[in-house]
Formats: sequence, C-alpha cells, structure tokens
Amino acid sequence: MKKMGIIATKGTLDMAYPPLILASTAAALGWEVMVFCTFYGLDLLRKDLSGISISPLANPAMPMPVPMPVLVAALPGMQAMATMMMKQKMKSKGVASLQELRDLCLEADVKFVACQMTVELFEYEHSEFISGIDFVGAASFMDFAGEADVCLFI
Repeated sequence: MKKMGIIATKGTLDMAYPPLILASTAAALGWEVMVFCTFYGLDLLRKDLSGISISPLANPAMPMPVPMPVLVAALPGMQAMATMMMKQKMKSKGVASLQELRDLCLEADVKFVACQMTVELFEYEHSEFISGIDFVGAASFMDFAGEADVCLFI
C-alpha cells in the first residue's frame, strides 16, 4: 500500500484546500495518508472551520472581479469580502466546502495529527479540536514520513 504524508502549516482558506483535496484523493486511491498539522495548519483540525478566511493582501495572483491595488486590499472589511466572494465562487462551481472535505477525509481513514508543541505554544486546549485526532511530536510524524512514498509540505 502506498503512503502519503502531508505537513499542513497554513490556516487560510486558499491554503486549507490543498492538503484536504490531496489527502482525500490519495485515500480514495487506497493510499494510507497522514496529515501533520502544525502552526496555523492546526486550524484544519479545530471544531469550527467557519473562521477560516482568505486575504487579498499580499496575494497578487488572487483573481478578483476588478483589479485591486494592494492599498485597497488592506482596507478594513476586505478580508471578509474576499472570503465571501471566494466561498460563493466555490459553491457556484460545485467545490466541496472545507467541512465536507475534512469529513470525507475522516470517513476515508485519513489520519490527522496535531503538533503537540504548537498546541502548547498557542495555548490551545485539546477540547478545541475534532475528536479522533492524535497530538504528537514531530518525531512521530517522521516515522511515518520516512516510510512514505510521497511527502508534501503545504
């Protein structure tokens, strides 16, 4: 059986999709998959995903209905507007929500692990996260990654 390890480090909407899409696809192909969530990637494992947003600031490749200078992207409310627009576009194109993708991963036995050091650093409580995940150190992930056919850092 092939194995894939993914290190998820980002918690924005645009960076939350790739690890979940790749993990669910690999699991659907029969691969054993582990996603190690660290730093802002921990947001993928929190019970409530509704706070995950996207920022047009410092994201010049982000397609917007009208070109926006960086200064405009920094205005209050632009992050909420960009998030709303991106979610509407994804829904209109039939793209699964983060919640749906994460649920699909869990149903397909993707193993999600949270970096215990980062959990402690950010002073999170284990109760803030979904059930069924493990809280581990980097060495635990390295054991899996060392045997994986594919390892990705996202």
